[in-house]
Amino acid sequence: MNLSYFSQKDFYKSLKQFYSDLNIPINPVTEAPDSADSILSETYNANNPAHKLMDDVYFVGMVSEEAFTKQREIKYSAAAKDIKTKDYDCMLLFGVTLKAGRPPSRSQLAEITRAFNRQFSYYPVVLIFKYGESIAFANCERLAYKQAWRAGEKAGKVSLLKDIAFSSPHTGHLKILQTLEIVRSGNKAITTFAGLYKYWQEVFSVSVLNKSFYQELSNWYFWALSEISFPDDSEKNDEVRTAENSIRLITRLIFVWFLKEKGLVPDELFEKNEVDKLLDYRKDKTGSAYYRAILQNLFFATLNVPMDEREFRDEKRDMKGRNDDYMNHRVYRYADLFKKANSFEALFGEIPFLNGGLFDCLDHRDENGKVIRIDCYSDNPKNAARLTVPDKLFFGSDVVDLSEIYDDRRKNAVEVCGIIDILNSYKFTIAENTPVEEEIALDPELLGRVFENLLASYNPETQTTARKQTGSFYTPREIVNYMVDESLKAYLATTLGDDEKTKTMLDQVLDYGDDLPELSEKQRQ
Repeated sequence: MNLSYFSQKDFYKSLKQFYSDLNIPINPVTEAPDSADSILSETYNANNPAHKLMDDVYFVGMVSEEAFTKQREIKYSAAAKDIKTKDYDCMLLFGVTLKAGRPPSRSQLAEITRAFNRQFSYYPVVLIFKYGESIAFANCERLAYKQAWRAGEKAGKVSLLKDIAFSSPHTGHLKILQTLEIVRSGNKAITTFAGLYKYWQEVFSVSVLNKSFYQELSNWYFWALSEISFPDDSEKNDEVRTAENSIRLITRLIFVWFLKEKGLVPDELFEKNEVDKLLDYRKDKTGSAYYRAILQNLFFATLNVPMDEREFRDEKRDMKGRNDDYMNHRVYRYADLFKKANSFEALFGEIPFLNGGLFDCLDHRDENGKVIRIDCYSDNPKNAARLTVPDKLFFGSDVVDLSEIYDDRRKNAVEVCGIIDILNSYKFTIAENTPVEEEIALDPELLGRVFENLLASYNPETQTTARKQTGSFYTPREIVNYMVDESLKAYLATTLGDDEKTKTMLDQVLDYGDDLPELSEKQRQ
């Protein structure tokens, strides 16, 4: 999908082109923009910092049952605020330009989206924001009021596809935008407004995105199990050893990916064209140059070492071929794998020091002084063949038979991609999602889900025993939210009373809607 027209056309025409690209039929309204306070007469707050960001508001039109059958002009009437029916049967489409300045935060975009959805309580509202060289796509969940007598619906969770650069959109953004496109003929045709609304709710589900990512990652993991090898000094069981090291690699790499998203690790370390300029792949006989020279040096001698203490290993050796830095895992290695000596130090120089333990090299001496290799961070020639993590696992692809692993004959020819390619194809965010707003991107909660799910799979006998033995159970956010709310209600009821009126009041206090109950001074305290 080419979004460059957002920089070439006026905003209204760009919005029409955008929905046309998604194959969405709309009843057009007017090209003239209006002001935010005029459109949001009931919910606009001139003192709200988020509302102050709004410049012009464009009412693009409606997606309705009628729009799927024919296009017709409708009279513009204060953004259709006078149209009210018992059950909504259309979706309102707005475009909002934001004032120049710093890019808006997720919370600011969500607050504006809620204001529109509260204003039009009978219809779901979809907004496209334009700011700088980016756009954002906002969708709002609609929830029924608990009070049966109340008309319309209340605004629920806001889902955002944020910071879409229309000149060079991220692959992850394009993937989701292309998924929003509908077909209007054939077996999977969407031919009604109700069908569109349901489909878009599914697309704007972070859980669906997580599931898609985890499926690709799982395929990679099972492919990697057949390709990598680590020393058996500590764990003698080949399957368990390979699985543990693969999971550790994934965990370290995803953590680094969030650091990269925060701008703390340079993108060049994960771009094939840039890496090719650094490495001399021919020097590594196991085909593992990227893992050794880039990732091991990043994990152990960069993230695990204070910035002013980083240096290359001493090259002077004793009669046994050892040097002063033997078993010192806080110095850089594999100088021979770089085309130019120390050519990567500039890239690593500004990466922060993390003292959390995830990037500790696990190679050590046992109580008898024997060297135990686990990570095998060594450029001693005798250890070279003990570690194999092929470059194709990071940049490349293959077709593998996973039918036995998944117990599914249809999985006999699965196309798998390198893990760097997989990570590059998804948008990540460093801000964790909340019950009231979420960015359609992979957030840090993903680490817990990935770790638990993969850990549960590596024991070939019981599948779950491995996870139970470590006590590693990850509770999904939805369940945590429910448990916290119910615990607070139960606690507060011990002071306020356990009658139905109090329960209803507590439901409202802990609800994410706009209506708060009237509270006495005692209740407030």
